[in-house]
Amino acid sequence: MAQPAWQDPVPLALDTAPVPEYGSGSLADLLPTLVAGQEVPGFTAAIPELTPADRNCVFLIDGLGWEQIKAHPDEAPFLHSLLPTSRGGTGRPLTAGFPSTTATSLASVGTGLPPGEHGLPGYTVRDPGTGALMNQLRWKPWTEPKVWQPHPTVFQLADAAGVRTAQVSAPMFEQTPLTKVALSGGSFLGRLSGEERMDVAAQRLAAGDRSLVYTYYSEVDGKGHRFGTDSDAWRGQLMYVDGLARRLAEQLPPRSALYITADHGMIDIPFDERSRIDFDEDWELSAGVTLLGGEGRARHVYAVPGAQDDVLAVWREVLGEQFWVASRDEAVAAGWFGPVIDERVHGRIGDVVAAAHDDVIITASVNEPHESAMAGVHGSLTPVEQLVPLLEVRS
Repeated sequence: MAQPAWQDPVPLALDTAPVPEYGSGSLADLLPTLVAGQEVPGFTAAIPELTPADRNCVFLIDGLGWEQIKAHPDEAPFLHSLLPTSRGGTGRPLTAGFPSTTATSLASVGTGLPPGEHGLPGYTVRDPGTGALMNQLRWKPWTEPKVWQPHPTVFQLADAAGVRTAQVSAPMFEQTPLTKVALSGGSFLGRLSGEERMDVAAQRLAAGDRSLVYTYYSEVDGKGHRFGTDSDAWRGQLMYVDGLARRLAEQLPPRSALYITADHGMIDIPFDERSRIDFDEDWELSAGVTLLGGEGRARHVYAVPGAQDDVLAVWREVLGEQFWVASRDEAVAAGWFGPVIDERVHGRIGDVVAAAHDDVIITASVNEPHESAMAGVHGSLTPVEQLVPLLEVRS
């Protein structure tokens, strides 16, 4: 029922925000479950639906969420046919974690930890030590990686326990700080073409009695950001990656399990003022704010000291019907970033955290011109962004 015009808007209740399934069905639980089945010390199987395998391969397709696969059976016939196998044959997805963005999700995958522990809780967040915004995907400004994320990766621990471990990805990712803090351990094998990556991943999987191989493809996400998921360019990438997945599945050595997953889904946002709220042009939202972090659908808002309560009140009043708007303490208590928040991570989270509910984003046309021009976006807690597949093929 429509609200009477004279009545004040009612903000979305925070307890209506879907919380990621940390500890039982999130991306952070995948590798710990797989290596627990390979008898790597210190790990337990967090996703109970999965059956152990001696050789495990994870193929992560950037930006290809659960709902995108469901909606495109013609473009992705192989991936669509595997939907019933997801999450150990239950036909259910995993949750990415919050925010549902690449840097956060890859760190969750590689460390086996939720964002509140690995410490990459957004696309950009404030560095409490310097007061500057830190872009955790591009690693700017430079920050010592092992200080920012000190936990060992699952790959490192598995490799130390005798599991043959490898990452197969584009060569340009080998030396990036994000790779070092999230995905390092064992061998890195850079290959330019998707077909080469699939072939090498299968070879490395066969190289050990116990093996763990990770491979990655980025351009589904890239075309989605630029053109949207309702574009021929995006659908072309989906068709291509469907063929890659089939190519890898057909080469699995004996005693292997292939898991096809993603770091987040994606939603297209119209280019109109109603759907794109420009922070840089909005005096109400910018009042009392010293830094705007995160991304369009998952904002970290850092207030001038002493203005935190006022900023929260204004953001909740202006956006509360379209966004879940929480204080840092409320977001932490709700479990958005996981059940535990490391002390070093607490100050990286915004004084105010805003997660989109409706089909809307908060742009920053002056300070974020590239991001503000994206057609497809992600980051929030909604199913289209949050739910990711865990498709399974066994040999």
